[in-house]
Amino acid sequence: MLAGALTAALTTGCSGHGGGGTDRAPRHAPTPAPNRSAPAGSPLAVKIDNVRAARPQTGLGAADVVYVEQVEGGLSRLPAVYATRLPKAVGPVRSVRESDLELLRQFTMPTLAHSGAQPALLPLVDRAPLCARSPEEAPDACFRGTDRAAPHNLCLRPAALLSAAPGEPALTTGFRRGPALSGGTPVSARTVRYPAARLTFTWSAERGGRLAAMDGTPVRTTDSGRPAPPTVVVRHLKVRTSRYHDVLGSPTPYTETTGSGRAEVLRDGRSFDGFWSRPTATDGTAFTAADGGSLDFAAGQVWVVFVPAP
Repeated sequence: MLAGALTAALTTGCSGHGGGGTDRAPRHAPTPAPNRSAPAGSPLAVKIDNVRAARPQTGLGAADVVYVEQVEGGLSRLPAVYATRLPKAVGPVRSVRESDLELLRQFTMPTLAHSGAQPALLPLVDRAPLCARSPEEAPDACFRGTDRAAPHNLCLRPAALLSAAPGEPALTTGFRRGPALSGGTPVSARTVRYPAARLTFTWSAERGGRLAAMDGTPVRTTDSGRPAPPTVVVRHLKVRTSRYHDVLGSPTPYTETTGSGRAEVLRDGRSFDGFWSRPTATDGTAFTAADGGSLDFAAGQVWVVFVPAP
C-alpha cells in the first residue's frame, strides 16, 4: 500500500467530502472559528479504517497510542495519536464519530485527520477545540493508494499537517510509566469481542509486547511489520446509542470515555486488574490498582481497547 500510495501522491490529490472515502458526506464549508490552527506541541490524531478490506494498514506502528472503538454494525476503528514520531504515511483514513470529539479533549488543540463526517455531525466537528482536517480542508496532505478500492485507499502524509513531531509532552493522556506492580495474573492471550469483530493480544517475550490479531488474522503494517505494544489496556465503559447513524441506517455507538470503571492492564506477560478514572473531558485518564496504587504502563506504544461494560 505504501509504495503505491506514495507514487500516487506525486500526481493526484484527494476528493472532497463527496468522495468514496468519506462515508458519503456532502461537500461542506467549515464554520469560521477564532483559531483553526494547532499550536506548537499539539499531537496528531488520525481515524484509521479497520475492516478486512482496509488491512494491512500503514503507519500504525509509529503511533504512541492506538484506541480501539466500536462503530456501526459491531465493527471497529482505530483512532491513533502521534506525538513522538510522524510516519511518512498513515492510512486508510476514515470518518470521525461524535465520541472521538470527547476522547480528544484531553489534548490541547490536537490536529484530527479524517475523511469526513455525517452531515449532522459536521457542525459539532467545526465547534470542537481541535484542528480538523478532511481531504477537502487539506488536499495537499491526502492521496489515494492504487492497491485497493475506495473508500479503503485514502491515505495521509502527516508531514503536510505538522512540521515536526511535537514530542512526548503533547501526550496529555494521564498515563504513568514505571515498573509493573508485583503480582498480577499470567495471561498468554486476551481476546476482546465486538458483535462483528474480534481482537486477540498474545504475549511475545521475544518482542517484549503483545502481538495483535484481528478476526483471527495477525495485524501487520505495510511499513513496519507487526506492532507489539508493550502495554494493552482493556477499558470497560458505557457504550450507548448516539443520535447519529450511517448511510445504511445503522445507529452509531457513542463511547463514553469520561467517568470511571473497571480496567485490565496487560504488560510483561501478566494482567493487572484495576480501575480507570477520567472526571472530565479535559482530563487524562488515571489507572489505579484495587489497593489504590498507580497502575503504571511500560515504555512504548499503548493500545487502549474500549469494551462495553455489562
